[in-house]
Formats: sequence, C-alpha cells, structure tokens
Amino acid sequence: MTPPLAAAVSGARRRALRDGDRQIDTAHLLHSLVESDPEAAAVFESGDRLARVLGYLVQRSIGYGLRWQRSVEESAARRMLPATRGVESREVRAPGWSPAAAGALEGALRRAAGRGEPQARGVDLLAAVAADPESRAVEVLRRAGIDPAALAARADLAATPREALDGVGGPAPDGASGGTRREGPSQQV
Repeated sequence: MTPPLAAAVSGARRRALRDGDRQIDTAHLLHSLVESDPEAAAVFESGDRLARVLGYLVQRSIGYGLRWQRSVEESAARRMLPATRGVESREVRAPGWSPAAAGALEGALRRAAGRGEPQARGVDLLAAVAADPESRAVEVLRRAGIDPAALAARADLAATPREALDGVGGPAPDGASGGTRREGPSQQV
C-alpha cells in the first residue's frame, strides 16, 4: 500500500475501535479515505458532494449506523480472502475486518496489480468499496445522493496511469509526448 492508503487503513482501524465496532467495515474505510487521502477525496469532484458524504459518516455513531453495531457486514458476492476460498465454514474470516471490507482491500490490491503497480492507492480502495452494491459504504453514498457506480468509474480513471490515457504515441493533454511523464516545470519557451 502507498503511505496515504496505509494511513487511511490505520485511520479506519482507529475509527472502528473508537466507535466500539467489532470489525472494520467499508463505511470506516470510506470515512478514513475521504478524510486522509486527498487523491481519493478529489474523486468526488465537488466539495458539496464530499460534505454530504462526511455528514452521513459522522452521524454513524448517533444515527442509522447504530443498527450496524451488532451485525457483520457481508458483501454482495460473499467474497472471502484467498486463504479461505473453498472453505465452507462461516467462522473463517479475516480477523478484525468485515468480509466486505476485506474483499474491498483485496480488490484494491488486484486493481493495482492489474495496472502493473506494486502498491495499491486510496483510489483503488475507493473504487473497490464503491463497486460492492451491498456494502455499508455504498449505502452511505446512496443516502448522500452519489451514484456509487459513477464514483467507482471516476476512481478507476484517477488510478489509471497518465501514459495509458494518452494513448500510444499520441499527444498528452499538457503537450508532452505520449508515454513520457515529466516532473517539475516545463522546459518549453
């Protein structure tokens, strides 16, 4: 994981402990991502959208989130970690993580690996969290008036390397040649 994503995961763990929850769930991950990872927060494209999401997440301990406290968050696909695939027992789970949150983290790692990157980023986790239609994070997004599928698509786009978006040999949006990424100021006059 990149340092911002590792910080978001640590923040989600602290949030779950502080809230008295037994497991880190996707709403904890979403809350921590939008607070601590600027790249993930930018995917919302609007401060108003982000404020609405944060408003719902903050209400978790006093509002609708109370009904989540004594239940385990499953995922739409009933995903399990690779070490537990094929095992019938429902008792085999990633300790401290809801099955949906563990599946989202696994999905983020797969997304990064699919691009050939060694580390997952916050936008990878945001895309994975928003892609599970039955996750608590998606429930929060819907209540805030945000389309989870559109958010997941924007997060995937944000995670795509710029070179891949430029096309093969085509001009990059900033005038640099395709496939070449410049850091720092331009040398053009």
